[in-house]
Amino acid sequence: MKWKDAIWPIVGLAAVVLSCWILYKEVRGLSLDDIWVSFQNVSFGQWALSILCALLAYAVLAYYDRLALRHLGRSVSLPFVAATSFTTYALSHNIGASVFSGAVVRYRAYSSRGLTPSEIALLIAFCSFTFALGILVLTALTQLADPGMIRRYVDVDPWVPIGLAVLILLLVGLYVFGSFRGFRPRKIGGFLLQYPRRDVVLRQLIAAPLEIVAAAGIIYFALPPETNPGFVIVLAIFVVSFSLALVSHAPGGLGVLEVTFLTGLSDVPETDVLAALFVFRILYLLIPFAVAIVMVLSFEQNAMRQRRRSSAGVPAPRA
Repeated sequence: MKWKDAIWPIVGLAAVVLSCWILYKEVRGLSLDDIWVSFQNVSFGQWALSILCALLAYAVLAYYDRLALRHLGRSVSLPFVAATSFTTYALSHNIGASVFSGAVVRYRAYSSRGLTPSEIALLIAFCSFTFALGILVLTALTQLADPGMIRRYVDVDPWVPIGLAVLILLLVGLYVFGSFRGFRPRKIGGFLLQYPRRDVVLRQLIAAPLEIVAAAGIIYFALPPETNPGFVIVLAIFVVSFSLALVSHAPGGLGVLEVTFLTGLSDVPETDVLAALFVFRILYLLIPFAVAIVMVLSFEQNAMRQRRRSSAGVPAPRA
């Protein structure tokens, strides 16, 4: 293994250790029994709403892949796209910067449907850009809605988040303008990069924020109504925490999510925050991770059977 292949797992491990150390300092005075009581106090209605948000989030993630395929001009059945997307994100969210994550899963899946390596690379880049677009849009909107939110982390003048939000929206506007004007594609190496069509961009602008809103909704609905600070604040903190978790390459954002939320929601009882994050980890990370492992094993088993049929000269059954 080259050092470049090992650097991100090392970075992720370091992020986990540092975050867990900070988290320990934050919660060492808490009782596990109190956290468990807060978790048990999450009502059936709260669980139901959080589950709906988790389902919506993964459904929109599948739409990311669907949009990417539309941009590439490729047609793949919706059930296959949904299964591939779910497996990809369930594994990559939990594993972080592992070699066995998004890129590998998508390559194994979509190459079996005839996509070339360059097309799969563009699909991955498109989906990553769609997510980044959602982060940018929601960062701008939440800062405009509550410019004082950023002071939960840093002490700055209100014009700073407003100026940042305006700059972000201008950049997003340039992207939309380039698509509507039909700017010429650029060739970088062996890749041909081109602006998506208008209909694809408009769908991006809806799907990208919607997935993040749905994921943040899991935590919002799991918080007690009497101490809930409101959806805009929860969403803004989720955007910050999830972005930091991805940048850190920490598996499952372990420790990063907790530290960021505890800092941002310092006015909410820590036991309630940790209980809500536990609900998020169960619905958005752990259960999908377990299901994804079963799906990967099933896919590989079917692929092995097809190879055996091919080597024996037996035609594979039609999908």
